[in-house]
Amino acid sequence: MLRDDFRRDLSQWAVEAERPAKVSVRDGILDIDAPAGITLWFRPELQAPVTIDYRVLAVAEDGPNDAVSDVNAFWMATDPAAPDESVLDRPRSGAFAEYDTLRTYYVGIGGNRNTTTRLRRYVGRAGDRPILPQHDRSDRAALLEPNRWTHVRLIADGRHIAVERDGKLLFALDDAEPYLHGHFGLRTTKSHLRIRDFTVRTA
Repeated sequence: MLRDDFRRDLSQWAVEAERPAKVSVRDGILDIDAPAGITLWFRPELQAPVTIDYRVLAVAEDGPNDAVSDVNAFWMATDPAAPDESVLDRPRSGAFAEYDTLRTYYVGIGGNRNTTTRLRRYVGRAGDRPILPQHDRSDRAALLEPNRWTHVRLIADGRHIAVERDGKLLFALDDAEPYLHGHFGLRTTKSHLRIRDFTVRTA
């Protein structure tokens, strides 16, 4: 099992920020206060089957970036243009469009200013972010609540790809050509998030 208890430093993470952001760890919490796009890549590469768990809170405390939006993540991400396909070999600016060329699973909970929740399977082509109709939700149960801790679970187990939230299934995908290795990345844009209890389990 891999984990980060967020009590020491950010040495397990590679930060890609579109604009200067405040990222810190303290008392078991990772705090991300970002005025624009930002991705934090977990440095260890993951091999399927894998289950990624963490708790996340969208902060609403009248701060300049407290938008309650975009609890997002990449998992099993690879970069076909990089040596060994590692996303860490070719850093990006943090701008969202620069991630189009990855092969990865992506979930955006409360995206577009907390109006959409979506699952995508990126195929490594610029401007192409495929999505199935059943993976595009806007119902209240799929959106964010301010200042409330929520448990996110991301699964990549062979063909079975899934996103669970607070023990309930948000999305499931039967992937005939699954991504079997790659990196995990926390992602958001113009928001203020807090993360704790981050663990990765592999078989």
